[in-house]
Amino acid sequence: MNIEEFREYCLSKPGAAEETPFDEDTLVFKVCGKIFALCSIAAFGEGVNLKCAPERALELRERYAQVKPGYHMNKAHWNTVLPEAGLPDELLRQWVDDSYRLVAAKLNKAQKLELGLGLTA
Repeated sequence: MNIEEFREYCLSKPGAAEETPFDEDTLVFKVCGKIFALCSIAAFGEGVNLKCAPERALELRERYAQVKPGYHMNKAHWNTVLPEAGLPDELLRQWVDDSYRLVAAKLNKAQKLELGLGLTA
């Protein structure tokens, strides 16, 4: 997956928006103001940060060489995934979905309803 495909996929999520709040190179994807993914525009292949349940984060790091502790993030809750290191696109999409769901689950009831996520998202 390249950065254009990654960007498109992230923005396909309900309520997703992109920003560059840190610098011109760091692309951040948010839902209702909460980050679910971020990456470097210039160095996409060097890593994408995705939120992950702590126990799952450890499991993925042990299972996949392309998954590292979250760079510049809380390492218990974030993984850095190397998207151009032979990782199947479907896995990256699944992990983006997981990250989005984890963040969306913390939204308030009104935000969830507005995004069409219901009360269980």
